[in-house]
Amino acid sequence: MSLVFVSLLIVLICALYYYFTRNFNYWKSRNVPGPEPVILVGNLKDSALRRKNLGVVIQEIYDMFPEEKVVGMYRMTSPCVLIRDLDILKHILIKDFEVFTDRGIEFGSEGLGQNLFTADGDTWTALRNRFTPIFTSGKLKNMFYLMDEGANTFVDYIGAECQKRKEFEVHSLLQTYTLSTISACAFGVSYDSLGDKMKALQLVDQIITTTSYGSEFIMMYPTIMKDLNVSLMPSSIKNFFKNLVTNILIQRNGKPSGRNDFMDLILEIREMGEINSSKFGNKTATLEITEDVMAAQAFIFYTAGYETSATTMAYMLYQLALNPDIQNKLIAEIDEVIQAHNGKVTYDTLKDMKYLNKVFDETLRMYSIVEPLQRKAVREYKIPGTDVVIEKDMMVLISPRGIHHDKKYYPKPEVFNPDRFDPEEVGKRHPCAYLPFGIGPRNCIGMRFGKLQSQLCIVKVLSKFTVEPSKNTDRNLKVASRRVIIGPDGGIHLNIIPRKLKA
Repeated sequence: MSLVFVSLLIVLICALYYYFTRNFNYWKSRNVPGPEPVILVGNLKDSALRRKNLGVVIQEIYDMFPEEKVVGMYRMTSPCVLIRDLDILKHILIKDFEVFTDRGIEFGSEGLGQNLFTADGDTWTALRNRFTPIFTSGKLKNMFYLMDEGANTFVDYIGAECQKRKEFEVHSLLQTYTLSTISACAFGVSYDSLGDKMKALQLVDQIITTTSYGSEFIMMYPTIMKDLNVSLMPSSIKNFFKNLVTNILIQRNGKPSGRNDFMDLILEIREMGEINSSKFGNKTATLEITEDVMAAQAFIFYTAGYETSATTMAYMLYQLALNPDIQNKLIAEIDEVIQAHNGKVTYDTLKDMKYLNKVFDETLRMYSIVEPLQRKAVREYKIPGTDVVIEKDMMVLISPRGIHHDKKYYPKPEVFNPDRFDPEEVGKRHPCAYLPFGIGPRNCIGMRFGKLQSQLCIVKVLSKFTVEPSKNTDRNLKVASRRVIIGPDGGIHLNIIPRKLKA
């Protein structure tokens, strides 16, 4: 019996070994270079063990093959391809977009799955067509007063706290601003009634921004959530956003209220009825704006507009503290432009701050937040200029961090230099050399909102304060390994000092 048991155990181990390594000759047999995979985890060992953030792991693979256009790698047991060549990127993200419309992380339709970020196919096309007008300049101008109110409240809070201390952990500090702003702009929650909703949203943040091992399982079985019509979202999150939308509908009698927030804009879309999905000129499907669809958009507005903006601003203040000459130049522009606008900070005031835009862009060059970008091929595709064929349903990965720190495109990439974004310098670079918001038809739909929210806050803060390194400032920041997006490990500690303004 013991011999039979041992024999069966050996057979089982061999079978499992074969199963978890069955694809590992895929790229070698096609003469595509890439790192050697490890059983079960492929090329994501450090990410799977939570030693490094996934975006950092992909950047390291990008850096390992400086002369290659494409790199063959494995997400767990699944072959995928990392694109390094910018001309090929342009084909995938823009010219041949119809082959790469999907992100390949689609949930089931239940449980917040019908949202703009994770939806694929006809659902994404319908949502994108209808929701794109929400983010026009005109709509953001109408929403500006909500952001401005939040920024003023935030600056008043900092002023009161500066009377007690001068050192702050600015990442968590800025999260309070973006949390309140997105609550007001997306959910219609006024700043004086946040209370329990703030606590609930912070709980949501802890759940959705911390990696779970479900993500690795999905890499091994990419279609499982859609096939089973499920999502990774806990019931508490699904119920929170569903109840939030239901309460707003009741409060507003199912009609726009005049606040000009996201919920008003979604209610305007809802009154139009079903969305027609048009793909290449042909109507292929319709999508009704139900409460579930509204809850899904509320969820993605929150997750996309809250953490990403707070992290970007924290990194920006960090670099300004380390580079006082850049900070002084930015403050001088802020003071001059505000004075030219009669002392007021408006939507148009921010548009006139050219150096602010360059500092913001350089921050996201150095610290792109969403990593890596990914697309799924909806049909077989031969990569231009190579013999490599991407099979249907294969994942394509792109490393903005790798590109943004590549010396071919950005000399001395470790140096914070806003002048890289002078118009003439930008014109010299490949259009795909800067990808913090993606590029092409599936770029970040909320890019304008995120930039406006962040730049307004920075302007308000630097109008009254300066930042400098504190005794606890880490000059060699590491990326948090356990968060879904790129962020500082252990936060960012800086001193915030009130400015001595001229009378």
